[in-house]
Amino acid sequence: MQSADLKAVVTGGASGLGEATVRAIRERGGRAAIFDLNAEKGAALAAELGEGVSFHAVDVTDEAAVAAALDAADAAMGGLNMAVNCAGIAIAEKVVGRDGPHDLGRFRKVIDINLVGTFNVMRLAAARMAANTPNADGERGVIVNTASIAALEGQKGQIAYAASKGGVAGMTLPAARDLAREGIRVNTIAPGLFETPMFEGLNEEAKAELAKDVLFPRRLGRPAEYAALVLFLAENPYMNGALVRIDGGIRLP
Repeated sequence: MQSADLKAVVTGGASGLGEATVRAIRERGGRAAIFDLNAEKGAALAAELGEGVSFHAVDVTDEAAVAAALDAADAAMGGLNMAVNCAGIAIAEKVVGRDGPHDLGRFRKVIDINLVGTFNVMRLAAARMAANTPNADGERGVIVNTASIAALEGQKGQIAYAASKGGVAGMTLPAARDLAREGIRVNTIAPGLFETPMFEGLNEEAKAELAKDVLFPRRLGRPAEYAALVLFLAENPYMNGALVRIDGGIRLP
């Protein structure tokens, strides 16, 4: 699927990895719909990028809201053939900490947004893609989900985040198998440490400390590098059912 032909929904598209993905799709001639709860940033980005980009205020865990936003995005772009799931949150809390056991409500919230939200958008977007006319390769759509290296190497205090991202990683192959008949590919990216809003308040010394275990290049990842991988996965028709790390070779201790 060529980048210029993409009509993509990007969740979490108002900032960080999602914003970089929206920008990359538009730069290559594709169209994008930003799904995000941050109306100020989302609307501003859509206004900046202009024609071909729309913003939709969406809670990815809300079935009716996602369905309505997909309808609106489809109308705005003249179709839908890609979904990129970047929406997510992270918290730091141990199974048992100084104040007692991990709060169950906070654990459920992380799972609900990161895992259930990803599945919700994927299933509803795929149902629409299944009605597309296939291209020369037989493709009707492509889905890229976002896990994390924490799915494989979760650290202290990451039990909720690692569980949610492990679930996203685990959905990859069964989703690809389920959607093969419809000509829809599913891949998942597992980013390492990236310069996202999570790290915006850190100075260069703190960032260097975080990046000290990255093999090369010894720095945090750039959102544009994540976005470039999204486009590669979209354009290469033989990439399917894959979990792809992008982390500079780091392995979390």
